[in-house]
Amino acid sequence: MDLLTRFKTHLQSEFPFLEGKKLLIACSGGIDSVVLVYLLAELKLNFALAHCNFSLRGRESDLDEAFVIGLAKRLDVSVFAETFDTIGYSKEKKISVQMAARELRYTWFNHLLQNFNFDFLLTAHHLDDDLETFLIHLSRGTGLDGLLGIPVSNDKILRPLLEFSKEEIEEYAVDKNLKWREDLTNLDSDYLRNKIRLEVIPAYKETHSDLLKSFKKTQNHLRSAASLIEDYMVLIRKLVLQETEDGLRIDITVLQNLPHPKELLYELLKDFGFTQWDDVFQLLTSQSGKKVYSKTHRLLKNREELLLASILEEDEEEIYLVSEKGIEDPIKLRIEKVKEMNIQSPFRIYVDADKLEFPLLLRRWREGDYFFPFGMKGRKKLSKFFKDEKLSIAEKEKIWVLCDGDRVLWIVDYRMDNRFRIQPSTKEILQITHELERPKF
Repeated sequence: MDLLTRFKTHLQSEFPFLEGKKLLIACSGGIDSVVLVYLLAELKLNFALAHCNFSLRGRESDLDEAFVIGLAKRLDVSVFAETFDTIGYSKEKKISVQMAARELRYTWFNHLLQNFNFDFLLTAHHLDDDLETFLIHLSRGTGLDGLLGIPVSNDKILRPLLEFSKEEIEEYAVDKNLKWREDLTNLDSDYLRNKIRLEVIPAYKETHSDLLKSFKKTQNHLRSAASLIEDYMVLIRKLVLQETEDGLRIDITVLQNLPHPKELLYELLKDFGFTQWDDVFQLLTSQSGKKVYSKTHRLLKNREELLLASILEEDEEEIYLVSEKGIEDPIKLRIEKVKEMNIQSPFRIYVDADKLEFPLLLRRWREGDYFFPFGMKGRKKLSKFFKDEKLSIAEKEKIWVLCDGDRVLWIVDYRMDNRFRIQPSTKEILQITHELERPKF
């Protein structure tokens, strides 16, 4: 059975939804993407080409672009071509050239998908690419997800050639007398992927002629195992996870009473960018207050629980100006003049208007903050006040402080500062109320 027939059967089985869809094909001009283009053309699917010129190979890069534009013209399909300053982008972002090219490529592809109403992006990754990725992940140390290799689909990105080997693709191209562009950097064994492609896999195939067939079988077994684990984790999440306003809460006691708690913790947290897994696992037995960070999340040990929350950028401290009338967001504070004091509560305070200078500031508390607690003599650090109040770490992180300049006026919902209290000499009284949303009955 020739490649076209097998490819058609494969699409009907795995991608039946492509019929009638508007497709975008990532086309470098190399043999793999050219074969994918011709296979789709033979099946008369509706597609356009997208080519990235990364400006990495001088005139050769421009010739690749010209070839793809010519290919689109011959097939009478639309083509999008974009030139990138990949080197400049890699320096600006302080990432490798390969990573820069990947980010630029997929950002642009997503732009095309959204702005030109394409249903899917198809790439020409094949079975040998999948094996290379498997070996790269294996050499670096990886979990089960890394050994699964390249996914057949990822949201709107589809890889219909993953079922087929490089050899089959090359045979089809030669048989059909197709033209394509050769990227000579693919022959440079200085890159890990190229070294695996040019040296490791050929040597492996010499001793194991059915390597790709065995690899496909292994991948199927691994995917079955991954599906089984994911089904099991649905049950585990119900047992140990609880959603909160700020993120997720993991019950350590319940987790440690289950078999393989470390492995379960990894499965619970693997999608949040953590890499220092030994530190993450140590949180299970560490003292309260210990934290581990990923680039996007923070994991905090708080008594018998782990609290997972998104983190803000370092320079993104939340500070809000409060006018003479109050503020609506992030919390609702109402400020009004009154003739006399009513009952003071944690949610309402009375202050001497002449001691304030507007606008006031509303922010989160900071280490080193102190105040003079109402009804007490002397000053106290907020951290000591929270300890005396027996507040948990999670409770402390939710606290807002209302400030007059650098002076803490009110630990909202807890205690005001004695320096702003009403005295016999007070001429004007301000009532400041934290208006909480209360349930309606």
